[in-house]
Amino acid sequence: MFLNPKPSEIRELLQKTRTIAVVGLSPKADRPSYFVARNLQRFGFRIVPVRPAVDEILGEKAYAKLEDIPFAVDLVDVFRAPEHVPEIVESCQRIKCPAIWLQEGVVNETAAENARAAGLAVVMDRCIYKDYVDLMTT
Repeated sequence: MFLNPKPSEIRELLQKTRTIAVVGLSPKADRPSYFVARNLQRFGFRIVPVRPAVDEILGEKAYAKLEDIPFAVDLVDVFRAPEHVPEIVESCQRIKCPAIWLQEGVVNETAAENARAAGLAVVMDRCIYKDYVDLMTT
């Protein structure tokens, strides 16, 4: 059974993260992914939208896939259905991203275990925005 890192480990992950690729970031302001990414920007993170057929979101150039990003990212935040997670984990491994965060409702235990076995830090079924507010601003 998959267990998330302890709050202290999540805090440490957030402290060392500067650049976050957001897979499935919507250009629509009323979507949860947009809300989360916009607020992460306000907290000082660099957001990298990963969404095909979109040029820019939140003032940042968008990329069709993780492998298209021409610089390193510290964490991949996933707003995609659970069945897409295995391929995203494989992409994280290819780009040597050290961490993956699966948002609330995104649960794929096998993919999470595979990511962890490959050396990635993994957080699953949690909101990075809520955890940032709870762990970093109190």
